[in-house]
Amino acid sequence: MVENPTVRLHALARGRAEEVKFGRWLRNPSVTTADLVEDCGRRLASQVAGLHVLAIQDTTELNYEHHAGRTRGLGTVGNGSDRGLFLHPMLAFEASGKRCLGLVGAEVWTRFECVEIPRRNRPIEDKESHRWLRGAERAKQVLQLAARVTVIGDRESDIYEAFARLPGPNFDLLSRAAQDRKVAEGGCLFAYTDRLPVAGRIQFAVRPCPGKRQGRIAKLELRFGTVTLKRPHHIRKAQAPARITLRVVDVRETTTVPPGEEPIHWRLLTTHAVPDLAKALEIIDWYRQRWHIEQLFWTLKSQGFDLEASQIETAEALMKLAIMATQAATRVMQLVRARDGKDPRPADDVFSTDEINVIADLQAELQGRTERQKNPHPPTSLAWAAWTIARLGGWKGYSTSEAPPGPLTMRRGLDAFEKIRRGYALGRSVHR
Repeated sequence: MVENPTVRLHALARGRAEEVKFGRWLRNPSVTTADLVEDCGRRLASQVAGLHVLAIQDTTELNYEHHAGRTRGLGTVGNGSDRGLFLHPMLAFEASGKRCLGLVGAEVWTRFECVEIPRRNRPIEDKESHRWLRGAERAKQVLQLAARVTVIGDRESDIYEAFARLPGPNFDLLSRAAQDRKVAEGGCLFAYTDRLPVAGRIQFAVRPCPGKRQGRIAKLELRFGTVTLKRPHHIRKAQAPARITLRVVDVRETTTVPPGEEPIHWRLLTTHAVPDLAKALEIIDWYRQRWHIEQLFWTLKSQGFDLEASQIETAEALMKLAIMATQAATRVMQLVRARDGKDPRPADDVFSTDEINVIADLQAELQGRTERQKNPHPPTSLAWAAWTIARLGGWKGYSTSEAPPGPLTMRRGLDAFEKIRRGYALGRSVHR
């Protein structure tokens, strides 16, 4: 999948016989999603020693409505009618944001609306939202060699039981607040953050998102403080303590935003100590790295592997394919992050020896005459390979004046590279 970015079995296979084998493997009950997820952690565990790791998790839906009639076992997705699956991965990044370390794990499931007990009357273990706690627990196991782990989630991860149960020595949470909870300081959380004094003003570039927002330079006010949340009435005493003390970082945009868009306003809850403005800025920077998991979803879907176009006929096989595709998309992201040379890992983390030899042979063709157009990275490094793949994807190679290559460029480059690699293999067989 990494070499030929697709999940379509006929495109991955070298002939009909191999396509049939791939399909049988996915349907084999001895191959489980749990085994595939375990492999994710096995690959990653030894690479995080001594690092501060950001474990970023989120959920996306995989919509197979366009061919749901011939697929068995699918549930409903977010609109309540289309058929599909849900995928909840967790990515590991170095806290600096420079290195994509790998995939911690992922959950995939079907949703069937048949629960009779009201949501608020069920314990967290019986709710779909328990996935946020399970993801964090998995991070504790997989990333135990890390010096520190910070689990990051969006508004859905604002779960009282998570803040009560998960934090530990060198294991922290960072979530965007969704619930206007009652606080011991009086009133509710949102009004409390409004009363905090402005501690500083910052600005940063907001990335454009087609159909959702335009790119802009946002100017923001920053507030921070300590807050004690009261346990919600629907949570029993046995499930969580009566109060939890956290730190809150409030950042709100003062820029006039384009029509139809909402200004940025994040109320970030964290177990990290926030003693000063510098730490509050660091918390904001860590939360902004949640963007990486959005890139993962783009790489998985129509702009990359086109996972929702798979025509496999059982939900169980689609679940396995989703886990494997997430692993492959993570590898593509590692290429993207390696493009600037700040990731020291070797090329053989992603490419085979034969593929590295092909990449080496391509250097003369892809490098220009000037120093600015030459591959600046050490041979056989992942950055060296990523530069080559980006050039095959249409990037011009001017690292100082051209925008860096993104996932789509890497996808095009990998597709072109796979064709070249097959040509090399064919040439060797002919010469033999």
